[in-house]
Amino acid sequence: MTQQRYRDIAEWPLMGTALVFLAAYAWQVIGHIEGRQADVLEGIMWITWAIFAADYAANLWLAENRKHWFILNLHELLIVALPFFRPLRLLRLVTLLSVLHRTVGETLRGRVVTYVAGSAVLLVFVGALAVLDVEQNAPDAKILTFGDAAWWAITTITTVGYGDLFPVTPIGRMVAAALMMSGIAVLGVVTASIASWLVQRVEENTEAAVEAAEVPVRTEVRELLVEVAALRRELAELRSEREL
Repeated sequence: MTQQRYRDIAEWPLMGTALVFLAAYAWQVIGHIEGRQADVLEGIMWITWAIFAADYAANLWLAENRKHWFILNLHELLIVALPFFRPLRLLRLVTLLSVLHRTVGETLRGRVVTYVAGSAVLLVFVGALAVLDVEQNAPDAKILTFGDAAWWAITTITTVGYGDLFPVTPIGRMVAAALMMSGIAVLGVVTASIASWLVQRVEENTEAAVEAAEVPVRTEVRELLVEVAALRRELAELRSEREL
């Protein structure tokens, strides 16, 4: 089996695993689950992490050039090698974005609206969960509820930053930095895609206008050619009469 064939087969199961991980993680963080339920959720997250680790190992084994693939995918190794650093584990949810990108239509407008909107919503949700997880029990914390975390994530990803809520822990600030950079990237994609779409529409309208303007000109040219041909025939007939 080739690596690409494996990726095609494993794509949807990995997305389902990522959704299971997201649900368990969100339930644990938002619900303040303790005791047996907390152990069950922790077990589910460890199982999903093991699946992601197995996926990394399979990709490395099936790669044509393992050394080259390993170097180009060091971030994948970082994600599976630090299961205790839970905000980083959420990066495996980029599988959702990959699947979404492939299932959206090929039109530029479809990619802009669906792919970018889905990316923004997922980033806000994941960022809110990650920062709430590390902030809610910290001394002098400002972000104590999921509502606060969601509001903070929205103002951060849009680079508004009202300053009413902010992380106080080092990990929370790392999440904030990643969310701000992601927000800039998402806005950049939106701007570039809309600009590209507008340029394409202008070119299409220009071509249509040129073609529409050429139609009357072509008709007039044909009519002139017909008249010239008729005049030539008349001149030829006159010359024949004179010679007779």
